[in-house]
Amino acid sequence: MRLTKHEFIGLQVAIVRASDPSLIGVQGLVVDETRNTVVVEAGGREKRVPKQGSRFRFQIQGGLEVDGDEIMFRPEDRVKKAR
Repeated sequence: MRLTKHEFIGLQVAIVRASDPSLIGVQGLVVDETRNTVVVEAGGREKRVPKQGSRFRFQIQGGLEVDGDEIMFRPEDRVKKAR
């Protein structure tokens, strides 16, 4: 499965690597996505995680990982480019 074609909002995610050490290990539900960030609801709070320099593990098919640099598009543009 190509994760770049998938909609991320509504998926469970864990932050595996990030330029901000306080974001590493954050787990939760993706509630929003922009060109440069993923917003994760974790512990009742929203965390805005920059895509650049981060690595995400999405809970699809047992856990698929993707580098944020590979998905640095607006969600609607990313899906179109992955066709």
